[in-house]
Amino acid sequence: MNAADAGTWKLGDREVNRIGYGAMRLTGNGMAGNSDGPPIDRDLAVRLLRRAVDQGVDHIDTASFYFSPLRSANELINRALSSRRDDVVVATKVGPGRDPSGAWQGMARPDQLRGQVEENLRQLGRDRLDVVNLRWTGSEAHSVAEHFGALTELRDAGLIRHLGLSNARPEHVAEARSLAPVVCVQNSYGLDRHRADGSGLVDLCGELGIAFVPFFAVSGLRREAAAEPEADDRVRTVARAHGATPAQVRLAWTLHRGPHVLAIPGTADPAHLDENIAAGALRLTPEEQELLGAPAGGGAAAVDGAPA
Repeated sequence: MNAADAGTWKLGDREVNRIGYGAMRLTGNGMAGNSDGPPIDRDLAVRLLRRAVDQGVDHIDTASFYFSPLRSANELINRALSSRRDDVVVATKVGPGRDPSGAWQGMARPDQLRGQVEENLRQLGRDRLDVVNLRWTGSEAHSVAEHFGALTELRDAGLIRHLGLSNARPEHVAEARSLAPVVCVQNSYGLDRHRADGSGLVDLCGELGIAFVPFFAVSGLRREAAAEPEADDRVRTVARAHGATPAQVRLAWTLHRGPHVLAIPGTADPAHLDENIAAGALRLTPEEQELLGAPAGGGAAAVDGAPA
């Protein structure tokens, strides 16, 4: 079992295994700021991150706003992987901000992005960030050019190696690419919600050689909520046929969408980590993909106001 079983794709100038790891759940915190639970055991988190890398995970997603009382995802990554920095691409996000108490402060102004980048540098213990995604939370009709332009300047100054987008639309990709190369687009995407098919965003990324990186690929509409028993009969049917878990089927379905699609499932459970990595070797038949609702030819209807 190794993350390489899922195949590889280029993330900037690095070839990475398509199964990665998302650090959000390390702190019990999601975008909604739900950090009421007990902090994760620090040593367990460090062992989990090292276990992931030992099994071929070489792409980790994080953000400085992934924190809860006493724990920061970035600082856990720094502690766990400080001696293995050359082995792992760490992608972080800027745009939204939280104050030290955890309260959300809304979208940063372009001139505030440097402070967010420097915060990530401090927490991760690095002089340059591998990948920085502009996490867009502004009006869908508003241009991203000023914000992405500010990040382009920081890239030119040597603080960032590569740039990407998160929560983006196809028009944002075109706008950003007019300023600097875009190496990845990170959006909510999975069996329960794949608007990025209907908008053409997944295919656009493939045509341009851009990595498409879904989040909530397993949790779907539950987003940051705790896991529940699988309710989709189709997923259970395919899981039984392969002797797999429903989560593995959901991950495999996502990876089957195209060779440029990466996965960043997150967990604080070592057993779930192993299952997620093993999902990279799960091969669905065309009939199973059709049963699950193969995305080609149009995506699911919108279920909220988030971008495609």
